[in-house]
Amino acid sequence: MSEFVLQCDNVWKSYKRGSPVLMGFHWQVQPGKIVGLLGPNGCGKSTLIKLISGILVPDMGQIYVDGKARSEESNALISYLPERTYINNWMKVNDLINYFLDFYADFDAKLARKMLLELDIDPNATLKTLSKGTKEKVQLVMVMARRAKLYLLDEPIAGVDPAARDYILQTIIGNYNPEAAVVITTHLIHDIEPVLDEFAFMTYGGNILMAGVADEVRAAHQKSLDELFREVYRYVP
Repeated sequence: MSEFVLQCDNVWKSYKRGSPVLMGFHWQVQPGKIVGLLGPNGCGKSTLIKLISGILVPDMGQIYVDGKARSEESNALISYLPERTYINNWMKVNDLINYFLDFYADFDAKLARKMLLELDIDPNATLKTLSKGTKEKVQLVMVMARRAKLYLLDEPIAGVDPAARDYILQTIIGNYNPEAAVVITTHLIHDIEPVLDEFAFMTYGGNILMAGVADEVRAAHQKSLDELFREVYRYVP
């Protein structure tokens, strides 16, 4: 097993010349950790997640997944939940299970059905009949039912009702490979904070302002991560 599940070395990315979103970004994530990648809108969190998942390609620098340079082969190690729902409305939940079962060798259909049952989601329901929040729950179930090395969750609870958030967070904790890592981006820090082992505050240009073990930082500053986030970003342009 590699020392790091994820390693970003000097990663640069621009959408237009002269306006880099990430400038020499460095970051490492160890196995067995749930890490919050936190920062204001537009600081590059989603861009970074897309680079790691292979949707985008860095202009410069290298990304390593489980010790190997990011490639088409590393896609099999990554389970990615995008910020926006991408599943087809005409499909039934069961169709989606079968799709994931065909597409991913590490997908656990039995686990997916168990989580759907606990969330009171009918596997025979057509996706277009489900609410936006329920669709997001279904999508998260599919992602967490894989036995991946790296889970990338971009705003996993943004569209979910508060009553379901605790279950979803427990789903994240209880259903990932202990040799894997989970990276969560969110602006709902208060809700996600209890499950985080570590955090990184990201700012514009791909800099890490502050990072560390969540419990240690809370103890040192006598503040929650949510409070610390508000304090740190108060002075960031």
